[in-house]
Amino acid sequence: MAFPTLTSLARACLRPAAVALGLWLAASAAPALAQGQPLSPEQRKAVTDLIRETILKNPEIIQDALIELERRNTVAQADAQRNAVAAEKARITDPATSVIIGNPDGDITLVEFMDYNCGYCKRAMEDVTALSKADPKLRVVLKDFPILGPDSVEASRVAVAAKNQLQGAKYFEFHNKLMAVKGKVNAAKALDIAKEAGADIAQLKKDMEAPATKAAIEDTVALGDRLGLTGTPAFIIGDEIVFGAVGQAALKAKIDSVRRCGKTDCAG
Repeated sequence: MAFPTLTSLARACLRPAAVALGLWLAASAAPALAQGQPLSPEQRKAVTDLIRETILKNPEIIQDALIELERRNTVAQADAQRNAVAAEKARITDPATSVIIGNPDGDITLVEFMDYNCGYCKRAMEDVTALSKADPKLRVVLKDFPILGPDSVEASRVAVAAKNQLQGAKYFEFHNKLMAVKGKVNAAKALDIAKEAGADIAQLKKDMEAPATKAAIEDTVALGDRLGLTGTPAFIIGDEIVFGAVGQAALKAKIDSVRRCGKTDCAG
């Protein structure tokens, strides 16, 4: 988001006040002007001088306006993302474009959009694994969201194709090993790990080229765009999008809140 300049912000935030003040001054000076007649050059100058004097004496007005603008933008963005999550609910957990681990019939769903070359995703892997093991009622949905370059796309092609052969705990073990790779993860590295997991590599390579594999990845990337995802990892819990490796405790707190009141923040 482009940050507004002081000049543009002053114009945007202070123009309504200037007009109101100008009309008041005009009304005081000449009642006829209060009926919609334009201000005279002298009256306009008086308004401008008063605003300038006020800002110079109280420069914190600009800072307060910037803070309020940022707060409103944050609220608007969160509202837009909640609406997008609600609209895309079925697509978010679609098994054709996801891998489901944990309890497939769990009462709470934790969705993670991840990239195998994302350092923060690697850090969050331990949190997701721990939550899945500790919470028998939790359903975890993994979505390949390769946004960090060609290597990530190739790794995702292997991972998406691998789910045709590896399911459940076996897939999750493959996923965690792939996520634990030091350095760049590409197709060759992903195929090596798939082979270790017991996948038929010849079949896996065929599945990598299948239209369904390409479509699944493209669908998830397009879905991420519609949800306003700008990085990885991005988690969805209830109707909230949580960005970054926020830690196991923070994710658990939100999961517990959704169980308790249907929202990630029961106090809100």
